[in-house]
Amino acid sequence: MTPKEIFLELLKPDGQPPRQLKQYEALHLVLTDPVNAFLRGNRVKGSTSRDRWGTTILFPADAPGATPHITATDKVCPDVTHWRDYVHAPDLEANCREGWEECAKKARETAGDERLVCGFMGTGIFEQTHFLMGFEDTLTGFYEHPKEMHELIEYITDYRIQYVTMLIDGLHPDAIFSHDDWGTKEALFMKPEMWREFYKEPYRRFYGTIREKGCIAIHHADSYLVPIVEDMVELGIQCWQGTLPENDIPALQKQLKGRMILMGGVGAAIDRPDSTEEEIRPYVRDVLRRCCPGGHFIPSITYGIMGTVFPHVDPIINDEIDRYNAGLHMPSFPLPEVPRRRAASPAAAQTAAQASDTGDELFAALAEALYKGQKKKVTTLCERALDAGEDAQAVISRGLIPGMDKLGAAFSAGKAFVPEMLMGGRCMNAAMEILKPRLAGKTAKAAGRVVLGTVRGDLHDIGKNLVKIMMEGAGLEVVDLGVDVAPEDFIRAAQERDCGLIACSSLLTTAMHEMRDVVRLAEEAGIRGKVKIMVGGAPISEAFCREIGADAYTPDAAEAARVAVSLLAG
Repeated sequence: MTPKEIFLELLKPDGQPPRQLKQYEALHLVLTDPVNAFLRGNRVKGSTSRDRWGTTILFPADAPGATPHITATDKVCPDVTHWRDYVHAPDLEANCREGWEECAKKARETAGDERLVCGFMGTGIFEQTHFLMGFEDTLTGFYEHPKEMHELIEYITDYRIQYVTMLIDGLHPDAIFSHDDWGTKEALFMKPEMWREFYKEPYRRFYGTIREKGCIAIHHADSYLVPIVEDMVELGIQCWQGTLPENDIPALQKQLKGRMILMGGVGAAIDRPDSTEEEIRPYVRDVLRRCCPGGHFIPSITYGIMGTVFPHVDPIINDEIDRYNAGLHMPSFPLPEVPRRRAASPAAAQTAAQASDTGDELFAALAEALYKGQKKKVTTLCERALDAGEDAQAVISRGLIPGMDKLGAAFSAGKAFVPEMLMGGRCMNAAMEILKPRLAGKTAKAAGRVVLGTVRGDLHDIGKNLVKIMMEGAGLEVVDLGVDVAPEDFIRAAQERDCGLIACSSLLTTAMHEMRDVVRLAEEAGIRGKVKIMVGGAPISEAFCREIGADAYTPDAAEAARVAVSLLAG
């Protein structure tokens, strides 16, 4: 069978292909059609630009790809309640009429009989929402302005359907390859019920259009999506590309029984400049051993486009797949599940429970209101506590911090998600605005001071911002340096602001080694003995932390706050 024929065989619930496909070998992604050229043609390495919606796009020369950069001053939609005044979809009809015939001919010639022609669509419905508003406003908007959020999402969906209709009619592809990341590597960005409320029906319309027009529906999301995988099948998604190993692929194969192709399994952990052949080969072999016997699986790097960031990695992956195909395979046996997220520590659970066990109904109610993200109730209870003669510091330590502890424990246990964390942070900020005047001149001080930032070469700030919320909720003062922070700037801030802890974040394997320089420079500056260093982010591990000589690694924001307090207290 050709790679194309193997892919089509995998679409059948009882399909029996003769071998494993090698990553993207069955797919020819078309990135140069008239709509893509219009929407993304100005994304040039080493430049800053604005996309057709008005979002600022940064593409540093040393970055693997472009990243949206949304700040309070340049977000396209600063107020979702008036979104119609700010949001204007690109005019595809007026700007993308020409060039289809030539593009379709070239795509078909390039794909030949070996590969499927795939129309490529980046920036899905959810991603487009937070490109316009910023991540925090998007996720809190589901709680604060649900009506307007539904309206905006419908507007984006209508645009997206117009886009895919033009793409199919002009390119005549075999498949549509659409991007939209709905979560981190360990959890959805929101509760499954929230995703269903705001995005399931829009995506039913979108993928329904693709299937009605006779195209294969491929969805890219390098995210943890187990809670909604049945919804994805229901929507008509036939191939989930980007399936991270954290999703426990063998368990999903048993659940799905051939109803959807899982394409991925090879995570970014091995795509580093220093990864060796001796490290890559056994990693890939283990992925193949665990996942191939379950069927309807395509081993692939989990990125939403072909190729690894570091060129030496990709040939080794492909060679291991070739070796697997040439070998004799025995039946597989059940293996332990891949752990998704570390459970909250007993101490954290005990701290969270104390909010309701203090015997003080007012503080317990305050902690519960913050946990539930009820900002108006939080501020009302803060004012009531102050009117009753309670000390502002007591309101923080006995009401607000226990509420944040409870929220952090729920987040660590996978019971709360990013929107709830952000709502908790907003509650905390609103409460502090009331309490700060009462704290002025008091001797009470923060439990410690932390300098926080995303390392140089990385513009991602979602994880960093969550850590900041949880650290401040734990009573720490945080000096936030933002993103793309040079190692020298971490050291300078720690010295100038008398910080006892440096906290470094990274989402990209290309940038994570900046943390090594932070540790080295701290030693050279003579502050290593009094300043602790914490690291975190998707590609970071306990082993990497030990290797570079940092003091602590934590897997999530809530744990980061707990460990930070412990480090500063010690």
